[in-house]
Amino acid sequence: MAAGSETPDGQLDAPAADPAAADRVAADPAAADPAAADPAAADPAAADLAAGLPLAFATALEEFTDHLALEQNRSAHTVRAYRGDLTSLFQHAARNQQTRPAELDLRTLRSWLAKSSSLGASRATLARRASAARTFTAWAARRGWASTDPGARLVAARPSRHLPTVLRQDEAARAMQPPPASGNAPGRDTGAHAGGPASGPLAGDHVGEDPSGQPVDDTELLRDQAVLELLYAGALRVSELCGLDLDDVDLSRRTVRVLGKGNKERVVPIGAPAARAVSDWVSQGRPRWVQAPSGSALLLGARGGRLDPRTARRVVHRRIAAAGGLPDLGPHGLRHTAATHLLEGGADLRSVQELLGHATLATTQIYTHVSIERLRASYERAHPRA
Repeated sequence: MAAGSETPDGQLDAPAADPAAADRVAADPAAADPAAADPAAADPAAADLAAGLPLAFATALEEFTDHLALEQNRSAHTVRAYRGDLTSLFQHAARNQQTRPAELDLRTLRSWLAKSSSLGASRATLARRASAARTFTAWAARRGWASTDPGARLVAARPSRHLPTVLRQDEAARAMQPPPASGNAPGRDTGAHAGGPASGPLAGDHVGEDPSGQPVDDTELLRDQAVLELLYAGALRVSELCGLDLDDVDLSRRTVRVLGKGNKERVVPIGAPAARAVSDWVSQGRPRWVQAPSGSALLLGARGGRLDPRTARRVVHRRIAAAGGLPDLGPHGLRHTAATHLLEGGADLRSVQELLGHATLATTQIYTHVSIERLRASYERAHPRA
């Protein structure tokens, strides 16, 4: 593993000693601080200028990025994507002899999207880039960077929407079943004392096996069961799951307080099986892995840190594979599945929207299409004149 790299459970290994590092710093002080040699490494605006952007574009982009992050509270992923899209747009405009936002026009925006399409950009990427351009030009017009808003007339093809793959209710029940225990076979190291001697499972631990035949100790089984149950019961995003703290779960009321996109908080109900799985993990599993870095995190990795989303995804894929004969789904597939089952059970669309934390009802409506397609498939299988 590279020095200072992140482990699958979110822990950072200490950087390995580099005997040549001191010599490099002595010969070149900038080696100790990359920003000293390359201002763009520490200053995003300098990076924009280094990318060939005219000064007015670079300055506007920096202010717009701050607007997205600080005023609109957009996620880091959205800010990064929009910044990359606008850097591409401004480079395209600069090649057309435009040097400031006020010179952007509809023709430039359209030619930029056309070039992106010719280079193989997908419909989803084109839709996002059009959205980034429209958001920027509207902001630029409000802030006085431009006198008009050319993006208001920019139309891009809608991204093709694929119906998500979901489990049937009986398949979901199979996926929630924990792997069978196999006695007291040796389990893999839990890493309960990070950096200390390796230790096996505690005496009396029951051990199961993952699809590869590797033993999985009881602590991990308890954690994984809580992961599966919470994702399905609460229709949570994987980032929301990994961000849960102990005091976010109210087992007496069977509710979970979730911090979703845009730092919007919501409370979602969970069922009795999920509450039992969380209770078992907190009382029996978590104490074995808890370490100083654990803090108040509800779900932990084997080395005591907060559960990493990548580990949570591996847990879901492994458990789905262990059930056998099910379509391969990740955490978001369980979220889709939960929403579909709610609608099939009679929940109204607005309630499902609130549960999922969707900003608009239009996002939730895709699950009505999933339910209709499943109904159509059942009809075609069962009706004699289908």
